[in-house]
This record gives sequence, C-alpha cells and structure tokens, in this order.
Amino acid sequence: MDQELIGICGAYCGTCEWKPKTNCPGCLAAKSKMFWGVCGVAACAIAKGLQHCGFCPDVPCAILQGFFDDPEHGDNGERLANLRTWARGEHSYKELTKKKAG
Repeated sequence: MDQELIGICGAYCGTCEWKPKTNCPGCLAAKSKMFWGVCGVAACAIAKGLQHCGFCPDVPCAILQGFFDDPEHGDNGERLANLRTWARGEHSYKELTKKKAG
C-alpha cells in the first residue's frame, strides 16, 4: 500500500477508478483540489493539520458522516474502518462497497 495514496476520507486512492482516468495524484497531493472540485472533507483535515480524518478527535464528524452516507458515493463502513486502521499505524485497507439502500 502506497502511503502517499491514503485518502483523507478513508478511501484508498490507489484503487480509485478515477485516478488513471483523470490523472489524479491522490487527495493528499491534490490538497483538497480534486478533479471534480474542492473536497470539503480534505479541506477540513488539511486546515486542522491532519494527514487524514482518522487522526481527528471528532471522527466521524457531521461532514464526514454526510460523505459516508452519500447515496452515490457512500460506503458501508469501510472508510471509517480504514481511518481507524491507519490511525493505529497499520498499512492495510478495506475496499469500498457501494452504499446499501435503506
């Protein structure tokens, strides 16, 4: 796992389908200015001086929870699990699954 591709929100940028399509360097390198616009989650973590949200004492905050719950881009707890894993210094990740309806 490439540490430079740890996603601030808990996604692993190294497996993102958009990375090769958009030549995205990953959200750490993009500094919240993503190919689709400014990422509020990344901007918040960067403003707090955090590498990712797993280091924030407020995880999961309302901003991050809204991201997790997004019907199109949300997941089923993998991002939060990844953030906790990375905050412990472990170098593994769970692949994201599409948010289940309900």
